[in-house]
Amino acid sequence: MRMARRRRIGVNRGMTAPAAPGITARLATFAAGADATRFPDSARAIARCSLLDWAAGGRAGIDEPVARIVREAALADGGRGEAHVFGSVQALPARAAALVNGATSHALDYDDTHFDYIGHPSVAIFPAALAMAERLDASGAAFLDAALLGLETACRVGRWLGMSHYQHGFHQTATAGSFGAAAACARLLGLDADRSAHALGIAATRAAGLKSQFGTMGKPYHAGTAAANGVEAALLAAAGFVSRPDALECEQGFGDTHAGANADVDTVLAGLGTVFRFERVQYKLHACCHGTHAALEALATLRAAHALQAGDIERITLTVHPRWLRVCNLEQPRTGLEAKFSYRLTAAMVFAGLDTGALATYTDTACERPDLVALRDRVRVATDESLPDTASRVTVRLKDGRELAQSHDLDAELTLAAQQARLRTKAAALLGRSDADALWRAIEGWRTLSARELAAALVRGQPPLAAR
Repeated sequence: MRMARRRRIGVNRGMTAPAAPGITARLATFAAGADATRFPDSARAIARCSLLDWAAGGRAGIDEPVARIVREAALADGGRGEAHVFGSVQALPARAAALVNGATSHALDYDDTHFDYIGHPSVAIFPAALAMAERLDASGAAFLDAALLGLETACRVGRWLGMSHYQHGFHQTATAGSFGAAAACARLLGLDADRSAHALGIAATRAAGLKSQFGTMGKPYHAGTAAANGVEAALLAAAGFVSRPDALECEQGFGDTHAGANADVDTVLAGLGTVFRFERVQYKLHACCHGTHAALEALATLRAAHALQAGDIERITLTVHPRWLRVCNLEQPRTGLEAKFSYRLTAAMVFAGLDTGALATYTDTACERPDLVALRDRVRVATDESLPDTASRVTVRLKDGRELAQSHDLDAELTLAAQQARLRTKAAALLGRSDADALWRAIEGWRTLSARELAAALVRGQPPLAAR
């Protein structure tokens, strides 16, 4: 016995200290054990803004081809009615509802963006969390807290993967979004840290999405698959499914195989649970790729300040960070969907007096309009690596020889009240003022409503019973 004990002691002395928990374990611990009472009120307030933006975009997108195709396929499969879906009175199983609602809410590409990873967090996380909350008959408060946790997880994973992942061709809405959706659903299911790690491991082998799909129905489908992945991963983990519990960081893990830069975990997760990087989310006020927005804001400022018309323009130069060239620099878009990813055409729209915030502006016909094409061809896109992702410089040379310059950075801070006001105006433009106001009232009732009541208001526009 003494020999055996000495041998064990000797082995222990010769071993290195256990490795610190990796990012998968730490995110799993966050999902399972985060104290929601420590979540900042400011983060919840921003989450409610995003919920308004998400629901308005989803309801406005129900007639888009990708929304109709995905919805009809899911309805044809049928199954137990567990969760509401945009565009139908028939409820669907939670996983199918997450798929439909994710694809539908991203169909217009008019939803929020986070520049920690250049992805769309709400369209991946809210559909998953809402479907799971309905399935479980959770409270509205439990839904919102789980969604906020999932939104933050997606942002942290995206930051850990880094720009190399995005530049390599992966769409972070689909990849990082899957992990956020899984974390939100694990939270709602009450999974412990071990089971939550397995859920993240399952998500690691399911998450996928390519930037080459931008400008096609594949891009909004990414949001749906991310949401569905999260529901599926959490449910499988709850049932005892075993996956790799260090699947993000292990050899041949997600980061290793998906061009992740594998940033320092302590830096990436600093303040997790009390500091919410999600609060830096950006909202779209133009109905096109978020990468175009800084340039559009700068151009609109110049146009208003100098009363410029299309006929005044000799040349327009847009200067952006070079990483955007592979995202929204379609030089000769042919369809309304492609137009949303074209610096040159959207710039032309500004000086042609078209409303870049209106969905109806982006049509196949607009891509062929002779006046727009002529102005588009006078737009040049330049790059500057020193610019932030969120900023652009524009220069407009006029036919009278003058040259005007303007810069804009989307990171310029707005007060919460200003953000809410602009988003309520946007929702009213999509849904009508009455429906938009009713939607906001329902969201503001998150503490007293059940997830099912909240879902009916968000997805179908049905006011809660107390408001009828």
